Amino acid sequence: MIATLGAQFLSAFADNALLFAALAVVRKGGYPSWSGPLLQAFFVAAYIVLAPFVGMLADARPKGRVMVLANFVKFVGAVGMCLHANPFLSYALVGAGAAANSPAKYGILADLAAPEQLVKANSLLEASTIAAILLGAMAGGTLTDWSIEGALLTIAACYAAAALSALLIPRLKRAAAKIKFSVASSTRAFVMQTRSLFKSAKARLAVIGTSLFWGAGAALRFLIIAWVPVALKVNNNRLPGFLTAMVAAGIVVGAALAARFVRIEVVHRALPAGILIGVGVCLLPLASTRPEAFMIMALVGACSGFFVVPLDALLQSEGERSVGAGSAIAIQNFFENLSMLLLVGCYTAVSYVHLSVNGIAVGVGMFISLSIGVLTFVRR
Repeated sequence: MIATLGAQFLSAFADNALLFAALAVVRKGGYPSWSGPLLQAFFVAAYIVLAPFVGMLADARPKGRVMVLANFVKFVGAVGMCLHANPFLSYALVGAGAAANSPAKYGILADLAAPEQLVKANSLLEASTIAAILLGAMAGGTLTDWSIEGALLTIAACYAAAALSALLIPRLKRAAAKIKFSVASSTRAFVMQTRSLFKSAKARLAVIGTSLFWGAGAALRFLIIAWVPVALKVNNNRLPGFLTAMVAAGIVVGAALAARFVRIEVVHRALPAGILIGVGVCLLPLASTRPEAFMIMALVGACSGFFVVPLDALLQSEGERSVGAGSAIAIQNFFENLSMLLLVGCYTAVSYVHLSVNGIAVGVGMFISLSIGVLTFVRR
């Protein structure tokens, strides 16, 4: 478990630092302002395209070795960006590594922890991830202001260290004896697994809830980057990184509270926190000082951690009983990243027509509250 947490921390640290460095590369290359969200679209498109294959890979091979391979692919993408390769293709390569890493890192928890310990195991992994987001966002913004090339080299080194840490994860028993990577058969199997998983109402709740959360979260990240210069009159990479880190700190608190008060049997307790996420985002236009912005972001983060951690544990539990934990996470990734692609696309469109940043913030917040409110009502 320690090796898993270490590999995840280093990999997630680099992922979050890379976003700021990649955006700086795009700005330095003279691309239009709306191409920043497009960069994220290349990243999530890799998740969607590879979803039929990475879950099968995670269930058929030792998950620790899959994490080694995934972080090596990320390392190659970061090095490519450092060597001035096309930033969109390089970022897509990092996305491919992230797509392979996700079902392995979450799926391995079902092998390491008993079902009654899954929420706590997820809280540990989420705490590691969020600590990495916190530090990675701050480091990414700060290093990018100092040197874009220096930031990219540091990020590549973190991916290499993550691969080395994953080598320390013991080889656990494989779930499948053999694996065949046929596009047609893998796609058919993915569709059948999705149908099988969605027969469970609990699995549907988990997939839809987390998809709404991560889709809105992707748009919110770019919203923060655009909102800071307008509302707080600050034009550096550090402050957006610090605000992102404050969300991460709040998620750590929310994840700890979820581990204490929410069990899989009573996962509905987490749903009202999802509605409060949207309320917090709607408050963003009211902030005119840094302390106010930090408090709002902390509130959004705490509600986020309390909402998403139990749903992740619920999906792993349901997936382990049906299609396999790795395949369940791959299905979840497919829908989460499809949601991210759609909502980041919507954000790109409203940015292209120059809608006000505060108007976008209210729209994102209302979408989160209403959609999760509908999900809560339908579930009951």
